[in-house]
Amino acid sequence: MIMVINEYKSKRDAPSIREMCATLGIPRSIYYRYMKHDWVDEDYDADIRKEIYRIALEMPSYGYRRITAELKRRGYSVNHKRVIRLMREENLLCVRKKRFIQTTDSDHGLHVYPNLLRDAEITSINRAWVADITYIRLKREFVYLAVLMDVYSRRCIGWSIGRRLTTSLAVEALSKAFSSRDVKPGLIHHSDRGVQYASREYTGLLRKHDIRISMSRTGNPYDNAKAERFIRTLKYEEIYLTEYDDLDDVRQSISEFISKVYNENRLHSALGYLPPAEFEDLLITNNPTVPP
Repeated sequence: MIMVINEYKSKRDAPSIREMCATLGIPRSIYYRYMKHDWVDEDYDADIRKEIYRIALEMPSYGYRRITAELKRRGYSVNHKRVIRLMREENLLCVRKKRFIQTTDSDHGLHVYPNLLRDAEITSINRAWVADITYIRLKREFVYLAVLMDVYSRRCIGWSIGRRLTTSLAVEALSKAFSSRDVKPGLIHHSDRGVQYASREYTGLLRKHDIRISMSRTGNPYDNAKAERFIRTLKYEEIYLTEYDDLDDVRQSISEFISKVYNENRLHSALGYLPPAEFEDLLITNNPTVPP
């Protein structure tokens, strides 16, 4: 019936779309929906399904927004509604959640610092870093991971893994960040009030580089939300999906995920659906005065 309307509507004396739809007994909405290509192209859907599965295997906890963005980067013409429908049909919309174990010990007599990040306007890389510590469960023990992330680009710039939740763990991650970034006076370092970050060794190292020290307020989980969001991503997309044999296995797998998957391939909505490394490259290319 739609083809009949299309055949006659171009004729000079053809009735209106309203009249032809009434004569054929179909709603005009059906005709206009068809003309907007809202029908299901089964062959194209099959291609998209295959690509969605490939993306889901590479990035297991991607939601429909990131999968839609990645499909477009790979040349597919899709909108989010189509992706939601296909993911729902394939049962790919659910992500299993697990509880976190508290790793922060803020019950100490060391000096704590005010939150400088809350009111700061961060407009480029190497202006603010956030730090956090989490645990990783092995078959027979727990190990701990300390990380630092650039606030502006979301790039993980330093990390360290060890068996003990010590200051040296956090210092090692900080030292790795120092070795990979151009540190300028005035950079803000933000963390929780844990003893590792409040220690004289750690704060002394920050002051040595003229870094401004910032800490979350007591009992406020939103103050360090960016670091905690990175930890959540790391858990859902790597740690929860992997059974590690030992500490060496953890170090190799986590380092591979952070450097190759998270920094170089994972799309971030806050970065216009670009990976952090690509975002930084574009930033430096467009503004050569930005230090790496």
